Amino acid sequence: MTPEDRLAELGLTLPAPVKLPEGVHLPFSLITVRGDRVLISGHPAQDRAGRLIGPYGQLGRDLTTEEGYEAARAVALSVMANLRDRIGPLEQVAGWTRVLGMVNSVPGYTEQHLVMNGFSDLVLDVFGPEVGQHSRSAMGAAGMPMNFAIEVEAEVLLR
Repeated sequence: MTPEDRLAELGLTLPAPVKLPEGVHLPFSLITVRGDRVLISGHPAQDRAGRLIGPYGQLGRDLTTEEGYEAARAVALSVMANLRDRIGPLEQVAGWTRVLGMVNSVPGYTEQHLVMNGFSDLVLDVFGPEVGQHSRSAMGAAGMPMNFAIEVEAEVLLR
């Protein structure tokens, strides 16, 4: 079963590739391929049309841990959409190697790891344990670009 088949089985669809808001300039690539390595720059979530949707705010004030978990799943879908746009079918991914989750958090909030489980759980569910297993760090941040609540960067290897 391909990752796309698994997404369909789960009733999930990937958003369109990212469409940056008017006036936003990124002097870097969201997805960079270097040989068999794919470096994925920090991503927030996107809606079905590819527009950035955040979420915005801080965990522990504007979002609960459970809302953060669901938002991290949405970020995973955005990463997969932009990855597929760059490399083609997701079955070309041989393995997820690492994930770094940054969670915009109020002082004293300590559940960043639970929020980021939303991302990791979906990657494992879509790609399976053989391909989806990855190392991961989850960290809190006092602020994020554009007030995003969650931003995730990652690295995968290609077949």
